Amino acid sequence: MSTENKSFIQTLGSFNKTFWLGSFMELMERWAWYGFWTLFAMYLVGSTDEGGLGFNHIQKGNIMSDITGLLYLLPIFTGVIADRIGYKLSLIIAYLILIVGYFMMGEVNTYWSMYFVFLFVAIGAAMFKPVASAIITKSTNKSNGTLGFGIFYMMVNIGGFIGPASSSYLRTTYGWKLIFIQAAIVIGINLVFLLLFFKEPEREKVEKDSIGKAIKDSMFKIWEALKDTKLTVLLILMVGFWTMFNQLFYTLPNFITDWVDSSSLSNWINENIPFLANTLTEGGQVKAEWFTNIDALMIVFLQMFVSYFVIKMRHVSAMIRGFIIAAIGVGITFYTNNFIYTIIGTVIFAVGEMTTNPTFSSFIALISPKGKEALYQGTYFLPVAAGNFLTKLISGNLYQKWSDKLTLLQTELGNRNIDMPTVLSPEGFIDKYSNALNMSIDEFKNTFNVKGKTEDIDWNTVKTSIQEFASNNNITVENLTLPFSKNEYFALAEQKLSMNHWEMTNMLWENYNPNKLWYVIVGIGIVTIIALSLYDKMVIKPREKSESNS
Repeated sequence: MSTENKSFIQTLGSFNKTFWLGSFMELMERWAWYGFWTLFAMYLVGSTDEGGLGFNHIQKGNIMSDITGLLYLLPIFTGVIADRIGYKLSLIIAYLILIVGYFMMGEVNTYWSMYFVFLFVAIGAAMFKPVASAIITKSTNKSNGTLGFGIFYMMVNIGGFIGPASSSYLRTTYGWKLIFIQAAIVIGINLVFLLLFFKEPEREKVEKDSIGKAIKDSMFKIWEALKDTKLTVLLILMVGFWTMFNQLFYTLPNFITDWVDSSSLSNWINENIPFLANTLTEGGQVKAEWFTNIDALMIVFLQMFVSYFVIKMRHVSAMIRGFIIAAIGVGITFYTNNFIYTIIGTVIFAVGEMTTNPTFSSFIALISPKGKEALYQGTYFLPVAAGNFLTKLISGNLYQKWSDKLTLLQTELGNRNIDMPTVLSPEGFIDKYSNALNMSIDEFKNTFNVKGKTEDIDWNTVKTSIQEFASNNNITVENLTLPFSKNEYFALAEQKLSMNHWEMTNMLWENYNPNKLWYVIVGIGIVTIIALSLYDKMVIKPREKSESNS
């Protein structure tokens, strides 16, 4: 029987055990990653009295943007290493790094400690990423490769949906730390399956050059591909898409938390499907992660249908239409504080993503010179990395200035000459006053007994002890400020303004227009659409015309 006449079931049966194990490990790795990633922006800036770290948005942007950008550059190096040491050993190293890294992410609580622990996790993820794709490549052939990678992509999105869904329940029921423990456990399961069932696939023998030389050669080949102007211009244009796409995880969860009132939907859920209330709702609102998780859910159910229609389009035409749809969707999500439009906008954006992202990879293959397909595909992650590096300018700097509710409230209260305490996390307090007293942090904690859970510490007693210590040692400590969380600041502000929470929120919305962030995000999309249209007119269409005439 020819491969072309195989039925769907027969094609499924043609995949070997290594393919299914590789797909399963991808699902689990995405479960672990998205299980924290979808909630990460909220955790980093969340109020310390609810278990968040209390960072500002610039710090959040730096952590998420810098490290994730590096993650997408590192496979240039880790892929070479995997080819030298083998896939199984590479995966063992990756899983051990991820298990330790994920667990430690739930233990650290300062900016630099989180920055470097997350960097450690990124190294593990970068070790995994090229090996996972290579396993699928080695386990498929011309007759089943299209379906194989379709299944692989489906596994990505199933994991991308399950992770945030389970984490949403865990963080409400048991606290934020459990989402990182969950990630470590899920990767631990991958490690067990790897050790028990994984068989190293046959790989082409590589020259016995040093790893350093192999990495250098790999970078040279990437540079060789980038000399092709039509490829380089395309990659630059795709940076706009990824910068726009990243707002879904970097910015939208914070925007929803700050500004979107979903209380009516939360009430309906609690009244009609109470068994899901603890998973879907918190504090009278639908949890922000469930809005962003709509994207993954749409891809799981609609990707095949969207791809069917996209197949009938020219590649660049499909990408342009995808960009337009995505820009409309992301614009709607940030334009209004109505949760209905947040849902509609996210669904529309998902359709745009499904139209653009798979087509981009396919288009790279189309413009690749014969024999250089793999070389050109190696450039795929360059715009993804660049998009992540640039995203912090919006999710960090601009959001902090234009859209952060705490910043705008502080400005409003300052304009009204209303005195308020300074927002200060327990870690910030310890760092500030250990420096003031010329102590190391460990010495400070031991001297003033500020070890253990911060919520169990009597900070007034600590304040008195610091003042006595400072007086006895002739150290001046003026205006000693106790830890004060964001939630405490909001509650006190509501009291002084004689408003409830959403009255105060709506006042800030009307006075400061925090949704103006959408102008920048959609503007990036519009510029990219125009540039891609010009690229199509000036580069691709003449190329297609030339090929049709030859």
